[in-house]
Amino acid sequence: MAGEPLGRHLVRGAVGFGALAGAIALVPLIGVAGLVLAPVGLVALRGCPACWFMALAETLSRGRLERTCEDGVCELRTPAGARSTGRHPGPG
Repeated sequence: MAGEPLGRHLVRGAVGFGALAGAIALVPLIGVAGLVLAPVGLVALRGCPACWFMALAETLSRGRLERTCEDGVCELRTPAGARSTGRHPGPG
């Protein structure tokens, strides 16, 4: 989420992706019991790794971009009325 501090967002990502990677890496060692980490990773990422990356971009933009997710499709765009380039048009 854009209102979330960057540090907290990065910790959620590290926990989430670490747990997902651990779940896959532990399967050869301890079998399907290693997959117990997968739900932990998904909860940390709030269910959607791609949306986590979108929220990271939104957090880094500090409100210059906003995320919309509809029907499982997420996209970034500039808020209504905001200039995407940050430049003002010159005269003439």
